[in-house]
Amino acid sequence: MTDVSLGMPQLPAPDYPPEVRARLEADAAEIISRYPGARSALLPLLHLVQSEEGHVTRTGMAFCAQQLGLTTAEVNAVATFYTMYRRKPSGDYQVGVCTNTLCAVMGGDAIFETLQEHLALGNDETTEDGKVTLEHIECNAACDFAPVVMVNWEFFDNQTPESAIRLVDDLRAGREVEPTRGAPLCTFKETARILAGFPDQREGAVAASGGAGPASLVGLRYAKGENPQARVVHPRPVSAQPEDAAPRTTDEAAPRTPGEQPPGTHPSSHDAPQETSASDPAHPAGPTAEEGE
Repeated sequence: MTDVSLGMPQLPAPDYPPEVRARLEADAAEIISRYPGARSALLPLLHLVQSEEGHVTRTGMAFCAQQLGLTTAEVNAVATFYTMYRRKPSGDYQVGVCTNTLCAVMGGDAIFETLQEHLALGNDETTEDGKVTLEHIECNAACDFAPVVMVNWEFFDNQTPESAIRLVDDLRAGREVEPTRGAPLCTFKETARILAGFPDQREGAVAASGGAGPASLVGLRYAKGENPQARVVHPRPVSAQPEDAAPRTTDEAAPRTPGEQPPGTHPSSHDAPQETSASDPAHPAGPTAEEGE
């Protein structure tokens, strides 16, 4: 085998021990039987080999290719595309801090930075004891509970830097940790096997529910006809003006119907037209250099 990128021979991937390979082949056959086309089973097969070693190795990719009649290049292309497939040894617990917009502004960035300092890790790095891998993750649709930390894809809602430190310390010490909602926590290898499509053995996992927050459920309530009473936002009283603001005219202070804007104002202050040289006679703009020529 030749590595085309380097023009040098590449050693074949080592194989699994016979007993491990026999077990994985039986599991792979069960997975493949669920699909009309064998290659459609590639994603769960990658989770299967990840459950064996904790990450997707060359051995695992070669195994997937052999089971599905694919090239290792085709398998590698998929394994490197999805971030849920680890490409290097990682911890028993994947601690992901959401740093997308809402979680970030609610404190996600501060949580991530605090954990980096506390664990002495960079993004996608693992503690020396092999317990925790820290990474920032994309939105996991839990904005109602921001900021959110996920451990092996289980939710830990409404976190703070202090609670996140306690969480990782408990994980490293082997103390029991309970997600905010959903199924009980398990190791990353166990999670990978579940994602491969095998039964979840955790007690109460089937009955456990992730649950949506109040803000997400508003739309469902409307769909069921359970319309909550509209919240009325009253106009700001004249007395609420800043002390240095210019006095309102009679027209501006007069009562208005809901939604009606006072004269000379804009529905959204941050969208209001700004003064420019064209609208501000006190600061006229002269001709550009090209116009002057």
